[in-house]
Amino acid sequence: MLMEYFDTFATNHQPYKGGPWCYEDGLVYRGLELLFKSTAEPRWLAHIHRLIAPQILEGPKLLGYDPDDYNIDNILPGRALLFLYQTTGEATYLQAANLLNQQLETHPRTKSNIYWHKGRYPWQVWLDGLYMGAPFQIEYGLVTGRDALVQDALDQVSAAMELTFVPQTGLYAHAYDEARKQPWCDPETGHTKAHWARAVGWLALALVDIAALTSARQFAPLQPRATALFDEIARWRQPDGLWLQVMDQPQLAGNWTETSASAMFCYALLRARELGIWHGETDGLLAQVVKSALRPKAGGGYEMIRMCHVAGLGMYEGRFRDGTAEYYISEDRVSDDTKGVGPLMMAVAASLAGADKAPALQRHGLL
Repeated sequence: MLMEYFDTFATNHQPYKGGPWCYEDGLVYRGLELLFKSTAEPRWLAHIHRLIAPQILEGPKLLGYDPDDYNIDNILPGRALLFLYQTTGEATYLQAANLLNQQLETHPRTKSNIYWHKGRYPWQVWLDGLYMGAPFQIEYGLVTGRDALVQDALDQVSAAMELTFVPQTGLYAHAYDEARKQPWCDPETGHTKAHWARAVGWLALALVDIAALTSARQFAPLQPRATALFDEIARWRQPDGLWLQVMDQPQLAGNWTETSASAMFCYALLRARELGIWHGETDGLLAQVVKSALRPKAGGGYEMIRMCHVAGLGMYEGRFRDGTAEYYISEDRVSDDTKGVGPLMMAVAASLAGADKAPALQRHGLL
């Protein structure tokens, strides 16, 4: 069931933004990479080659990529370039990854030395950006032997978690405005006002991928916060196995269970347990998420339902996104978006990588 769904999704996938290099496609690449690593099935690798090939132009250049945008989101799909370089040895992939590292070398930073989320979002740190940038920078540093890049990324994540932590909830704010100028931020803390689940999901993804890339000694400064976050994530799981759009407000009228964040949390918890950085219970976790997130389609096959299409902060298409709980639950819901399917691929791959997990999927008829 799941493998056929992923294979069909990848086969039918069209570039998310019409072709240009973007993080949404990068999530599919990352999911396919982990499926390939956990199964050794060549179809997953073939999908990555086919999908990414049109985006790497002579030079090399990346289709539609402008480093002067200083958009940290554009760094994420670079992990596929590093994977392909290590898999094939072809220098073009590393040369393309170099373009992304060159952006980071001049990317503007806050006074706390953390990358701005985008050039047009000055002095702002978003949880999204920690996943988009830090794992690539660490992996690039490891591949090229530049230890300073690894340490810089670790330091940025540590500083960002300190700045975005909300003591009252034990969770992390979607974003932080160092300048305290954005209308969406609390003037005292600089934080957004509510905990959007997918924002916390980005942070959870970043932490487990960083833990997988680094040594226990390197990860040690992040370990206490990571473990505590995974405990909080597990605590807010709902009876249907999913997490709410505003994850810590089950009493909020109109709040709804959201599948993209649920897939992210599922991957993060499974991976954290496998890595030994969290020791909570994961039995049946993936099976329940899949059963709640996938539904049969009328014409055959399945679709992943009820995921937030997009959420952000500030003006967008004539609407001010104020970062409140009421704003987050008002966003559109879609099906089969890469922001959910990619993380679900990751979660399944993490389950298959654990010898005690795959039988559970088989028992529930999910493989």
